[in-house]
Amino acid sequence: MPLHPRDALFDPEDRHLPHLPVCDHYAGVEPRMSKSLQLQAELGPVFDVTLDNEDGAPAGREVEHAQLIASLLGGPLNRFGRVGVRLLPVDHPAFGDVAAIVLGAAKRPAYLTIPKVRGVDCVDRAAHTADALGAHAVPLHALVETHGALAQVQALAAHPRIECLSFGLMDFVSAHRGAIPQWAMSADGQFDHPLVVRAKLEIAAACHAHGKVPSHGVVTEFQDTAALAEAARKAAELLGYTRMWSIHPAQVRTIVAAFSPTAAEVAQAVEILRAAEAADWAPIRHRSGHADTLHDRASYRYFWQVLQRAARSGATLPDDVRRDWFAAATPA
Repeated sequence: MPLHPRDALFDPEDRHLPHLPVCDHYAGVEPRMSKSLQLQAELGPVFDVTLDNEDGAPAGREVEHAQLIASLLGGPLNRFGRVGVRLLPVDHPAFGDVAAIVLGAAKRPAYLTIPKVRGVDCVDRAAHTADALGAHAVPLHALVETHGALAQVQALAAHPRIECLSFGLMDFVSAHRGAIPQWAMSADGQFDHPLVVRAKLEIAAACHAHGKVPSHGVVTEFQDTAALAEAARKAAELLGYTRMWSIHPAQVRTIVAAFSPTAAEVAQAVEILRAAEAADWAPIRHRSGHADTLHDRASYRYFWQVLQRAARSGATLPDDVRRDWFAAATPA
């Protein structure tokens, strides 16, 4: 039987890399949380839903909001187990109570997102709280939106409980107390201002160095589909992000499409990997039109990653590829 690409191309430790849906959709108020879960039920687990207990909770009613979130976690709309929760900052008086409520839901969250992280100590405190509640297996996501978090971004990405680092654009700009202008929070401007771009690159580089998922932040112009699509393309192709936030249901499909391989990319990957498989994964010569190129395991890994992204984003794959390489389990 031919070797599966997963077995032919990767070392054992590579199997433990997290592979998350390409879109992380945030919702905080009850109607939008329910609508988001309904959309996920319709489209499938091609995007995550993060129920927001930080900005989504009315001031002073964070515990009540956590109870609502717990009911949604355990409800029938959470079909795929791909629903996470953004908690309060670890120094908030209600942090422990909120964590206990959401982790006590009938179905536990897929992950916990920790906002306002100032450094590794905040992640340690969150991990200690989760572990004390018996949630050792629940991964942590952290928001890099402070100077302290950016200064420790390599250590944050190396933390064993961290699965994903997200860039918090709005709070990061605000932390500069007016030194970064408002236009740097726009769909275009956030890719032009050097301090913002520097932060994004450091986060992405740290995540890739330590096998974690870098998640790009928001585009607030939710009705401007073209601006969102261009921002998502830049995040994926220029800055190395493999996931992006959505803050409105209308953004989900655009983000998923932007982070998904095109039909031509999928076809090329299939052609090269099938030829490699026929050669027992030895080097091959590949002809395409007027191009004549050599490929070996280094480039095979790239094309296998293309197919993995396609599978996670719900893109169309040939029936034989889905049967042979993706039918048994989620791509490793």
